[in-house]
Amino acid sequence: MLEGIVRESTGKSATKALRRDGYLIANIYGKGLENINAAFKENEYIKTVRRKEGLAFPVKVDGKEMNVVVQSYESHPITGKLLHVDLMVAQPGVVTHYYIPVEPVGEAIGLKNKGMVFVSKPRIRVKAKIEDVPSKIEIDVSPMDVGDSKMIRDLPEIPNVTYTDADRVAVLSVIKAK
Repeated sequence: MLEGIVRESTGKSATKALRRDGYLIANIYGKGLENINAAFKENEYIKTVRRKEGLAFPVKVDGKEMNVVVQSYESHPITGKLLHVDLMVAQPGVVTHYYIPVEPVGEAIGLKNKGMVFVSKPRIRVKAKIEDVPSKIEIDVSPMDVGDSKMIRDLPEIPNVTYTDADRVAVLSVIKAK
């Protein structure tokens, strides 16, 4: 379980000092809950997120244990180092918005025709209860050739889950490699 600390001060100098000590700044929030300004050891956070099996993972801050979901993050534009993360508490039975990662599966026909699979929407926004949300959406790209694309409307139906993006938005496509 990932353990964090509560940030006493949210000012610029306190934030810089925490980052210098190897901490990742985080905000934890949820429907009907008070926001928690927290910090996690950056390396432990990255290990936990990479090892997680579902969308939610457990954290412990100030003696409270909760399951959280990554809603957004900010990284340094040049180094790519994580600077800040927003975590939402995954409350059972509460319908809210989640971002589910997209994973292409199979080998597209277009790869043989000098094409490449381009994922234009790596995370899809859905509205559901945390119990109904899958850990990822797998999209079969095997029948796709250069110029083909999959849109939100082409994705498989998931029971009790509603896609909130427009149905004409392209999720992935096979484009001509330059």
